[in-house]
Amino acid sequence: MRIYLEVEVRRMQCRSCAHVKREQLAFLADNPFYTKRFAHYVGRRCRQATIKDIAQELNLDWDTIKTLEKQYMRAQLARAGTPGPKAIGIDEISIRKGHNYRIVVSDLIRRRPIWFGGEDRKEASMMQFYDWLGEKKTRGIRLAVMDMWKPFRNATLARAPQAAILFDKFHIIRHLGDALDDVRKAEYSRLSGQDRSYIKGQKYTLLSRRENLTLKGRQALKKVLTANQRLNTAYLLRESFGQLWDYEREGWARRFFENWRASLKWQRLKPYEKFAEMIDRHWDGIAAYCKPENKVSLGFVEGLNNKIRVIQRRAYGLRDEEYLRLKVLTCMLPVL
Repeated sequence: MRIYLEVEVRRMQCRSCAHVKREQLAFLADNPFYTKRFAHYVGRRCRQATIKDIAQELNLDWDTIKTLEKQYMRAQLARAGTPGPKAIGIDEISIRKGHNYRIVVSDLIRRRPIWFGGEDRKEASMMQFYDWLGEKKTRGIRLAVMDMWKPFRNATLARAPQAAILFDKFHIIRHLGDALDDVRKAEYSRLSGQDRSYIKGQKYTLLSRRENLTLKGRQALKKVLTANQRLNTAYLLRESFGQLWDYEREGWARRFFENWRASLKWQRLKPYEKFAEMIDRHWDGIAAYCKPENKVSLGFVEGLNNKIRVIQRRAYGLRDEEYLRLKVLTCMLPVL
């Protein structure tokens, strides 16, 4: 039912500028045709549905719904307040084709994104986050979780030298998965005939976790590993590497890695040897996880990335970058 309210609004003349101004009503939204409560209702609905769906449901214009949702998201950010993070997660997202990136920084303790910005994923863009946070709050950062991208590490070392740098487990495992796939491609090129047919089309069977495979997938995996000894060795090495993050002392973790690296000898697995060299170069950022004070949820940053991709996919891409920024920063905040 459409309801109309008739409200008397005071008009007054300003003594300073001599202009006539109208009284501000606290219950109105930024768009004065709607109440603030209605704007919050629209914002809550837009968390589960698209702007187009809500516009059709409420019989309103698409741009009106978007404006009301942006007001709701700004109110969410105002209530959440200015962050003072102790542990941050740093990652980049692609906003459109052509290597167009933006940086997303998360508070790993409060489990929410706190900054979205930059023009790319270079060091200067990462510096913008520390400028926004301020020197006092930057000194409070004790841990920074990131991938092995050098500009992120350089900016953090320059602006927050007291923070321990920890390389994200999921990015490291992804590099190891790429090495396994390189072995699969090399074996496919080397073999021919019936031996090649066992490997064809089994990329995701090898890269998936065994517990996530269906019965048919497990049978296919068993057939591949039985038919090809080198792939079997590479697969077992990848599965065992995850044990590295279970150690509570750096010395034990290093001993495990050296034994794992020594097992590559005579295996002729060049991609694995390159991966081991990369781990050796970045060892400090991996061993940091052994310290009790650095035990944080490493999966949050990757989960946030998946959530952002869902937001972009649901909207078929977002051309309004300010709207995307608000969607990212409020996706983990409680409803108003």
